[in-house]
This record gives sequence, structure tokens and C-alpha cells, in this order.
Amino acid sequence: MIHINLLPSRASQKKDKMRGQLLALLLALIFTAGACGVVYSSLQNQVDDMKAEIARKEQRLQSLKKTLGEVAEFKKKKDELVGKLNVLDQLKQAKSGPVHLLDQLSLSLSEKLWLTSFKEAGGAITLSGLAFNEEMVAQFLKNLEASPNYKNVELQVIEQANQSGVRVNKFNVVAKVEASAAKPVQR
Repeated sequence: MIHINLLPSRASQKKDKMRGQLLALLLALIFTAGACGVVYSSLQNQVDDMKAEIARKEQRLQSLKKTLGEVAEFKKKKDELVGKLNVLDQLKQAKSGPVHLLDQLSLSLSEKLWLTSFKEAGGAITLSGLAFNEEMVAQFLKNLEASPNYKNVELQVIEQANQSGVRVNKFNVVAKVEASAAKPVQR
């Protein structure tokens, strides 16, 4: 029988098989490295996007903090202005108070009654005057008590006197002032 030596062909077949396996391994490594590169790139882009979003949000936060500081300053200024307006309203109310008192007083007077003194201190009014008779004084007291600004009207003294040869009645009256409460401004 004839023997043929096939060793070199088996070795070349093994080499070809080895090359194919190495090539497959190399392609698998390249494919895996490429896939890892794509995944890494994708994740890096997500990280970069997140960092950019964090930076934008921090910038917005700083802007809002600045705005919040301005709002607090505006509120403080508003409170100061409301306080000043309340003071102005109280002053305006106090300014018009004596006008109302004197107006009510002039409406309570009759033709034959004269006031010689008007004093106001701490909500108490003291009046002095002259009248031809006691009825005029009584009518004056009734009119004064009926007015909205005078309360607790009391006759302190009434006495007869001569004034330039005419008999008159001198009187002293005390009363409390009913001040209308000043309403604070709500703004």
C-alpha cells in the first residue's frame, strides 16, 4: 500500500482554522470594543447633558435668590410706606377733628348765648360763656349733648353777673370729646 504523507496539509488546515478563529476573535473584540465605545459615548453625552442642566438650574437658582432678595426689599419698603400712609391718615383725621368739634359747637349755640372760652385737653372740653337766662343755657346743653362729638356734657357753674349794666348768666360746662376712631390704611 502506498502511504502518502498528509501531515503538511493537516498543519495548513489547522493553520487556516486557527486563522479563522483568530479572525473571529479579533472581529468579536473589535465589535465589543465598538459597542463599548458607543455605550460609553452615549453615557458620556448623558453625563454632559446632566452637568449642563445642573449648571442651568444653579444659574436659575442664583437668579431666583436675587429676585427673592428684591421681593423682600420691596415688601419692607411697602410696609414702611403703609406705615407712613397710616400716620398721614391719622394726622388728617386729627386735623379734621377740631373742625367737626367747632362746627357742632356753632350749631348748638343760640342767638342770645355767647362763648367766652373754649379749651380742649386730652379729650376733655371746658366751655365758658354768657347767656341772658337759664333756659338758653339749658337749651345749649341739650343741643350739645345731642351732637355726635360731645358726650357727658355737664354744667359746672351758673351764676348771675352784671355785664355792662345788663344782667347775664355766666356758666361753665365740661364735656368729653367722642373722637371717631381713625381707621388704619389697608393696602
